[in-house]
Amino acid sequence: MSPQRPSAPPPSIPQESAIEQVLACFDAYARAHGTRDSILPASRVTPREEQRAFDELRHAIERLRDAVDEDSPVGRQDKGKDRGR
Repeated sequence: MSPQRPSAPPPSIPQESAIEQVLACFDAYARAHGTRDSILPASRVTPREEQRAFDELRHAIERLRDAVDEDSPVGRQDKGKDRGR
């Protein structure tokens, strides 16, 4: 891990965190999906557990999109337009 420079913009931290959350949720969903049809009963997950992992992945992606929109000047302009509708 490199030392943080004083000139580094603080908004990049939430975006990096959101990316890490997406990756972690994807790994969890991939494991759940992969063990759905496992030959070992103790390794299997229920459809509900798989759906929960997918829902968490979907929410993590939404948080990442929000973080990207907040960091983007275009995203800020688009959000302002949506509020007036």
